[in-house]
Amino acid sequence: MSDIADRSLAYEGVKRIEWADRSMPVLRQIRERFAAERPLDGLKVAACMHITTETAGLIRTLQAGGASVALAASNPLSTQDDTAAALVEEYGAEVFARAGTDREGYYAHIHQALETGPDFVLDDGCDLVNTLHTDRTDLLGTVKAGCEQTTTGVIRLHQMAREGALKFPVVAVNDTDTKHMFDNRYGTGQSTLDGIVRATNTLLAGKTVVIAGFGYCGRGLAERARGLGSRVVVTEIDPVKALDATMQGFAVRPMAEAAVEGDVFITVTGNRDVVNADHLAVMKDGAILANSGHFDVEIDVRALSDMAVEVHHGIRPQTDEYVLADGRRLVLLAEGRLVNLAAAEGHPAAVMDMSFADQALTCAWLAASHASLSPAVHDVPKEIDTEVARLKLASMSVSIDLLTPDQEDYLHSWRIGS
Repeated sequence: MSDIADRSLAYEGVKRIEWADRSMPVLRQIRERFAAERPLDGLKVAACMHITTETAGLIRTLQAGGASVALAASNPLSTQDDTAAALVEEYGAEVFARAGTDREGYYAHIHQALETGPDFVLDDGCDLVNTLHTDRTDLLGTVKAGCEQTTTGVIRLHQMAREGALKFPVVAVNDTDTKHMFDNRYGTGQSTLDGIVRATNTLLAGKTVVIAGFGYCGRGLAERARGLGSRVVVTEIDPVKALDATMQGFAVRPMAEAAVEGDVFITVTGNRDVVNADHLAVMKDGAILANSGHFDVEIDVRALSDMAVEVHHGIRPQTDEYVLADGRRLVLLAEGRLVNLAAAEGHPAAVMDMSFADQALTCAWLAASHASLSPAVHDVPKEIDTEVARLKLASMSVSIDLLTPDQEDYLHSWRIGS
């Protein structure tokens, strides 16, 4: 039995789901293919994902392929209650999610999704897989395989695999080019700044924006912040990524130095305490703190709370002001959670089209191939990534060259010299 906030919101949810679907032509094509081929017939899928209009497109595609789906939220602040209602009332999925639920409710919903006894699991941050391996080991024997679609989740899965703790194969959907290159770079880059602007209505032109982490997400953020007229400072622990940022013209500093300069701070590292008490102690009055990494540990919110003599909650939507003893005010967005989903709507549907196409095709591949895979972290087959890119280009009316037979022979021969 689903647990959602308000079933009467279904009509509004359907309208928004259909709007997003217009920008997801690749997933629509796969849905039509799944409806004809039924690659997931009779399978149960449990998913822990952001419950947004774009995710609804994936759920409908899995259902078209014959799967029954139970869905829990991967972040309490990202759940769209109207989308959840539409999935239950109009599309026949089981959904366990309410916007703004507390930590206890969050994990209760994950447990409810697992109670369906899934054959496959789809995760966004590894909380569902972690729960299976800690609290619900009784269900491990029935789970055939899974997918993970975040950098943070893949890191956790690799740690589990190294320790021999992972009990079934999981595919790192996050690591496909059509996911991390576009979802992380273009999606996170745009939607994070969208969330910050919606929450604060600040002008980014002329501001110093400090971006912690220069992976695909950080790179996308830096490009877009610069495009809006910001001076961008990057902090990094990886010499290669720091060099990349430097060669692209961004200032690179340790956070201890950047903390004094910044007007807006955005964390996208996947690690904890990236902005800590020492950094908070030297920040400017009015500095804005936002996180776009998966978990709410990158900004030390507890330290910020301890330092504050007064807190003004909700001065704007998803905006809290912490007043320090010396009178400085630091502004925390979305409680330190994912600002692009809590204060905005997450990635544009056109970006999620590719990510969820990867996810859907990988599920179909797993249904046929899981028995041959070991309990480890596996890559998505290259042909799936290529097919998604091909379909996306076709939907955009973009044509590319094809190799001639002579070119194919040349590339596959070592005997032809200069």
